[in-house]
Amino acid sequence: MKKSDRMESFVQRLEAGRAAGSFDACYLGYFECFNTQRYYEAHDVLEHLWLKDGRQAPDYAYYKGLIQLAGGFVHLRLHHLHPDHPKHGRRLHPARRLFLLAKANLAPYGPSYLGLNLEQVLSLCRQMIGRLEQSEFAENPWTPETAPSLSLPNR
Repeated sequence: MKKSDRMESFVQRLEAGRAAGSFDACYLGYFECFNTQRYYEAHDVLEHLWLKDGRQAPDYAYYKGLIQLAGGFVHLRLHHLHPDHPKHGRRLHPARRLFLLAKANLAPYGPSYLGLNLEQVLSLCRQMIGRLEQSEFAENPWTPETAPSLSLPNR
């Protein structure tokens, strides 16, 4: 099954389970994937919404920031799994870059947006950036046991 078909099937499953009046299924799916350490899928499912709404949407940079946040964790997870791999072993710098971009895109939305406590998310970005820089990119701050979780109230 192609990636686009898998994503469409996932989005349809999310839509079927979504309560009336709640957030978009792709938005909810992002948190489901992120919190189960499926960062690549979190990126993909939110990208589905981000691309659908387009650059003119008021949430464009917000979604982009969340996608970049997931992308940063994609890099950290792959580095953790394969630290000696020629490609994956060099993922700490790109992770930092994505956390910086995520922070820049999310900060303008205030302390909370679309049910998400952005102060916690921005703090997470700063923490990951700081730990990477402090170790001079010698240590990966992510482990499966310490993986962050993002939550929306009333979910």
